[in-house]
Amino acid sequence: MRVAVLGSGSGSNCQSLMDAITAGTLNARIVGVFSDVAEARILGRARQAGIPAAYIDPSPYKTKIDGEAEARYIEALEACGAELIALAGFMRIVKRGLLTAFAGRIVNIHPSLLPAFPGMQSWKQALDYGTKVAGCTVHFVDEGTDTGPIIIQRVVPVRVGDTPESLHARIQVEEHIAYPEAIARIADGSICAPIRGNG
Repeated sequence: MRVAVLGSGSGSNCQSLMDAITAGTLNARIVGVFSDVAEARILGRARQAGIPAAYIDPSPYKTKIDGEAEARYIEALEACGAELIALAGFMRIVKRGLLTAFAGRIVNIHPSLLPAFPGMQSWKQALDYGTKVAGCTVHFVDEGTDTGPIIIQRVVPVRVGDTPESLHARIQVEEHIAYPEAIARIADGSICAPIRGNG
């Protein structure tokens, strides 16, 4: 399976996919890594691994990919022949044009047990709420905020004395297991993409 990755930060989840491919546990090839941040470490990780990587201007919006920026992303993703788009710390809202161009073929990893705690800093939301368990979710992306069909989840117990930083660090460990496993299930056909209607 030809996978393209979109990310805004360090790229640790992208690295987990690259490591799984190298280890032979993920039957996929990363054909491109793209970022809305010119100096994002995810781009450096990809280039070091010999994977085509590029910054794509996200203007004019600050929080979403839409309009001309969306067209630039679609063009780049189609040019590299991506069959699946993996969002890995991509801090922009994906809008209808991209969702339509890659219908049922965009996945995301979120640091909570969805549907609990969607949105930003979900590990802090979990601590503030007082929950006993946190975790991570890999899901297909739809037009809602972290509302798409769930592929896989991994649980992380909340410990006495946890800080947002300590909890987030343990969640990331599980993310690096969950994301390659979820994409492997899609690649081998054991998980099917959701069917999107015309409405």
